[in-house]
Amino acid sequence: MSEYSEYLDEIEDRKKKNLDPKPIDDAKLLSKIIAQIKDVDHKHRKDSIEFFIYNVLPGTTTAATVKAEFLKEIILGESILEEISPDFAFEQLSQMKGGPSVKVLLDLALGDDITIAQEAAKVLKTQVFLYEADTDRLEEAFKAGNTIAKEIIESYAKAEFFTKLPDLPEEIKLVTFVAGIGDISTDLLSPGGDAHSRSDRQLHGQCMFEHNKEQQKALLALQAKHPDKRVMLIAEKGTMGVGSSRMSGVNNVALWIGKQASKYIPFINIAPVVAGTNGISPIFLTTVGVTGGIGLDLKNWVKKQDANGNLILDEDGEPVLEQKYSVDTGTILTINTKTKKLYDGEKELMDISSAFTPQKIEFMKAGGSYAIVFGKKLQAFAAKTLGTEILPVFAPSKEISHEGQGLTAVEKIFNKNAVGTSGATLHAGSYVRVEVNIVGSQDTTGLMTSQELEMMAATVISPIVDGGYQSGCHTASVWDLKSQENIPRLMKFMNDFGLITARHPEHKYHPMTDVIHKVLNDITIDDWAIIIGGDSHTRMSKGVAFGADSGTVALALATGEASMPIPESVKVTFKGKMKDHMDFRDVVHATQSQMLKEFKGENVFQGRIIEVHIGTLPSDQAFTFTDWTAEMKAKASICISQDDTLIESLEIAKGRIQIMIDKGMDNEKQVLQGLIDKANSRIDEIKTGKKPPLTPDENAKYHAEFVVDLDIIDEPMIADPDVHNEDVSKRYTHDTIRELSFYQGEKHIDLGFVGSCMVHKGDIKIVAKMLKNMEEHYGKVEFKAPLVVTAPTYNIIDELKEEGDWEILQKYSGFEFDDSTPKSTARTEYDNILYLERPGCNLCMGNQEKAEKGDTVMATSTRLFQGRVVKDSDRKKGESLLGSTPVVVLSAILGRTPTLEEYKISVKGIKLTRFAPPLKKMISKPNHLLSY
Repeated sequence: MSEYSEYLDEIEDRKKKNLDPKPIDDAKLLSKIIAQIKDVDHKHRKDSIEFFIYNVLPGTTTAATVKAEFLKEIILGESILEEISPDFAFEQLSQMKGGPSVKVLLDLALGDDITIAQEAAKVLKTQVFLYEADTDRLEEAFKAGNTIAKEIIESYAKAEFFTKLPDLPEEIKLVTFVAGIGDISTDLLSPGGDAHSRSDRQLHGQCMFEHNKEQQKALLALQAKHPDKRVMLIAEKGTMGVGSSRMSGVNNVALWIGKQASKYIPFINIAPVVAGTNGISPIFLTTVGVTGGIGLDLKNWVKKQDANGNLILDEDGEPVLEQKYSVDTGTILTINTKTKKLYDGEKELMDISSAFTPQKIEFMKAGGSYAIVFGKKLQAFAAKTLGTEILPVFAPSKEISHEGQGLTAVEKIFNKNAVGTSGATLHAGSYVRVEVNIVGSQDTTGLMTSQELEMMAATVISPIVDGGYQSGCHTASVWDLKSQENIPRLMKFMNDFGLITARHPEHKYHPMTDVIHKVLNDITIDDWAIIIGGDSHTRMSKGVAFGADSGTVALALATGEASMPIPESVKVTFKGKMKDHMDFRDVVHATQSQMLKEFKGENVFQGRIIEVHIGTLPSDQAFTFTDWTAEMKAKASICISQDDTLIESLEIAKGRIQIMIDKGMDNEKQVLQGLIDKANSRIDEIKTGKKPPLTPDENAKYHAEFVVDLDIIDEPMIADPDVHNEDVSKRYTHDTIRELSFYQGEKHIDLGFVGSCMVHKGDIKIVAKMLKNMEEHYGKVEFKAPLVVTAPTYNIIDELKEEGDWEILQKYSGFEFDDSTPKSTARTEYDNILYLERPGCNLCMGNQEKAEKGDTVMATSTRLFQGRVVKDSDRKKGESLLGSTPVVVLSAILGRTPTLEEYKISVKGIKLTRFAPPLKKMISKPNHLLSY
């Protein structure tokens, strides 16, 4: 059967699912289509022309190369088609986003036919996705006296590819659509269980609103009623886009309410309008900017105050909210892009200038942030080639500098890594380009990242990136047919691109499904580093790490840069002493609880850096805190460590990286060995005092400072989804933190889960020690609920085996993973036994394994969103409570939440944590280490 016949069969299959033909990215198929186009009598010629014009993916796909070359034939007159004129061929090339299309345009522009060269030059002046190979050709031709090359470069120097674009309309008419009450997680927009379809944008679009067809129909009806307006998707009484970093979520939103990027490129929409009463999650807002969209912080509900300005609280001690204006579905609103105000008719509702900064307006005008990033680089190249100054076309980097004010930790990191600034010392609020040290791509968004790389015509990782890693952890639990089809293809692409990959395309080493955040935490060997990762839990305990969408990850891989504002920071320190029976996870939960109480319900962490002065805790354990900061809605977090602690963490990292090298995972450029060398250098700098660990200045300015009181943490703390709260907006948040005694030892637990990125080696050792304790106390351990244990990495399992802890886990396990025969179908029912699962995300991800519907789960993970770990059933709502490892283990053994006394017996003699607040303040004198 030919490629075309197979394509037709696929089209028929898709019709049954109400899907259009899948976009073409394969050279063989497109070559067959072109052959049919050239055959004027071919029965499929008409359809072939339609496919060629409207259904080929752009960028560096193999199909794009074939398409560009055929368009070149048409322009040169080597192929003549009535349906595609040379002018139309140029129009097609203009929409193909670089790579082979730019190569063809350069061939034509630098060719001998002056008429064709001038037409090619017109198109090239509109393009921005040029790489070194392209600009080198232009520069060489310019130096050789080519007038067309000179003309193109002069246009680039003026940034005409941007200045000639139409400005934003003065007014944007909106109609509101409330997608949900309370926080809207990306699971609602792009469910984890549909991760396999993310690279098929139209198919994935069917999962919008978690496949709620009635809600989808309501949205379509609203659009049909208001064809002249843009729909604004709203999280009423909540934050839009919490919980993950999904580009697929924004893609889905854009597919439903955005604008088509090009009529020649199917299912790629841009510029959605989204909003939330409590704003947009930081990562989600960045992703909206990638598409040139608009994100509004509505503030349409405010905390009610009495005549004296005091907050009015309800019976639960929560602030009472008062509505300032309505955004109910169907409300007509207007954005004025000149005044930067939101209006209801003539009535001004609020200032929205934060959504229309000069930089964000550029993204909207250019159709997304990529075009601006590449455009600036292209203009800089042109100016350098011509020997002229860069014209001030783009909004200058926003530089805020306060004389005499010290620097927070994040301000120091940004000052070190900033590029293209004036050289002034920059403080929070500045908007800058920064070089990126480490980049991570995860497997359920990786295919989208690879697509983004293809569409921005990138072929190799930027040389300024210290290391890139492609994980296999999100698809580790179930090696199903979808994974078998998608993941090897992803690994080959990323391996060829220059990343270290969890799987080798030629199977040169055993597949590694270690959790991406743990791997990135190990390969980050510089406390001054900037890390970008394709997951919201990219929260390293060294350097500063930002979870990002697949597009931002692609941009970081291709350019080695990211652009963002320097965030404000909240300084978190500790006082008191931890009680022996407390786990560090309880400190994390108590931090959230005490913060909300201290600031009267306001989450001061949201959108900011949490600078945690953790001091004495090595990176593995400190990661428990930084990981949770994603659920605190923080932008990122930074651990401030003592000298000996940082050295210990770097030694651990070196050992882990060496294991990867020993497995054969290093590449030709010896990226992993380079990281070990850098770690050795950093250790030497600390020991000699040449460059001590990162610390803030003593006169740094913070948005807030907060002290966690360890003395008042007397019992385990549980994050509860509070699924029956009468106020829907307060369900499924991470802000309801309860003490263990709240449940009085009576809450039924159906399943326990120890795993995900929130646990480290010490947690799995705690499981083993608790089983031994329970054996000694009760004679035998019997599970009244299933317990799933998933170590985050293979090396942890190896170390547990060496240290004798794995044996007792095996003793009680009724299932132990086997890499030689991995599960091919997800488990749907659980027995009351211990399950030793393959390293990876497992239940936390929610895209493969789940608890049984309606279960109440006690887990160490971070996910308590509705339907993530457990779905609702007809009998009851599913609940995912979050607690420490000891609480989870004991809950599974008892089949209920334990009493405090039962808990204390189970952890007797176990050292749960060695954390103690540092004895002295970890700060520096003003201007200390600014040279770094």
